[in-house]
Amino acid sequence: MLMKTAGQSLTEQLADRFADRIGTRLLAPGARLPSVRQCAQQHGVSPSTVVAAYDRLLALGLVQARRNRGFFVRDAAASRTGGAAVVRRHAATANATAADALPPPRAPVNAAALIRGMFHSVSDKPQPGMGVFPPDWLQSSFMATAVRRVTTGPALQALSLQYGEPAGDPGLRQALAKKLAAIDIHADVGQIITTVGATHGLDIVSRSLLRAGDPVMVEEPGWAIEFARLQSLGMRILPVPRGERGPDLDVMTRYCELHRPKLFVSVSVLHNPTGYCLTPGTAHRVVQLANQYNFHIVEDDTYSHIAPESATRLCALDGLQRTIYVSGFAKILAPNWRVGYLAAPPDLAEHLLDTKLLSTLTTPALLEKALAWCIDQGQLRRHAERIRARLEQARARSVRLALQSGCTFAAEPAGLFGWVDTGVDTDALAQRMLDLGYLLAPGALFHAGRQASTLMRINFATTQDARFWQDFRAVRDGA
Repeated sequence: MLMKTAGQSLTEQLADRFADRIGTRLLAPGARLPSVRQCAQQHGVSPSTVVAAYDRLLALGLVQARRNRGFFVRDAAASRTGGAAVVRRHAATANATAADALPPPRAPVNAAALIRGMFHSVSDKPQPGMGVFPPDWLQSSFMATAVRRVTTGPALQALSLQYGEPAGDPGLRQALAKKLAAIDIHADVGQIITTVGATHGLDIVSRSLLRAGDPVMVEEPGWAIEFARLQSLGMRILPVPRGERGPDLDVMTRYCELHRPKLFVSVSVLHNPTGYCLTPGTAHRVVQLANQYNFHIVEDDTYSHIAPESATRLCALDGLQRTIYVSGFAKILAPNWRVGYLAAPPDLAEHLLDTKLLSTLTTPALLEKALAWCIDQGQLRRHAERIRARLEQARARSVRLALQSGCTFAAEPAGLFGWVDTGVDTDALAQRMLDLGYLLAPGALFHAGRQASTLMRINFATTQDARFWQDFRAVRDGA
């Protein structure tokens, strides 16, 4: 609740609160501010105070007013490039027929805004919108042991005073080849390239295979950062509805016939945010489409460490011919180590390696060698087993509390995330929950174009506390 003080008026306090959230990207570009009436009720102030606060934000250039719609966070980057975008769209329209025109451009997503918001701590409470396991889940002694082993004596000097291998530490790539073989993906060491996390792997693939304006199929709902990353590179996103069995094959086929996409990006196992896993039949048809229409598939297997080895993977079915496998260790081991990797078809490996060298030169050999030791000694496998067991218990508690709170699940609960229907606009809900110190992941974040949604993604590891659900009910029911 705002309180009037001698040093700052209620209007100034309210404007500063919104300005801080916009500055830290907790209110993303395009997000709608509460209506004047709602804001006045939420903060216990008069409507005139809210109007004055919104006027201050307008004057600062942080928001824009849309006639009969309300106030929205301004996207400064989009406004700077808007003129050029309009020119490009006019040129594209002039050269396209009605039969093969691409879908209309989606609302721009500021990639940097989304990424910065990921790193902003709103309180010390467990965060339901968190995308990783809580730090205490990842604590271990073997990681420190691994680092000590590779930084002792002359080994440290040898590793530190020269660049590492361009493709990555040979020992780690050998360990990764064995790890992939366990899920029936067979890759020679020469087909494996280490990266600075899985996101870097996805970026290497995009920069190697695509050019600005190329159409790319991406599952929707999907990872917000992937939409934003592709949009920042100038790609045209073709959203493919993701269902229980996999991507909508009819939609994919129509895209292939009309637009000849260059790439399909898929999280086939424990899809984010739904938790769905691809079925063999759908996987087979996706690979057929890739061969028929000459596009590549990049399979993001970020959650492989908590997924069953028997899960259907496109790369296993295709044998790394038109598929590229991307994964990493941020979710299961150490987010700040930033160790990821990709496995590619033999004819693409050198091209992808060139792109890696242009972006980062090499990757840190010290951490790669430490990770190789963790894998070879079985430490990573045992750690993942403990995480999976703990997650299963947390998921059961979180699901029970969500159902008791009047929510339903839009997808069968699985993996780290739940796709929950709250029955209310989760964009507005997220803003109100911020006042209580909770950062939500509203459904609008998981669409290529921001749109109102009653869904939100929850992290099962951080939503097993009844206190969050009590606060959730109080805010939702008071809306």
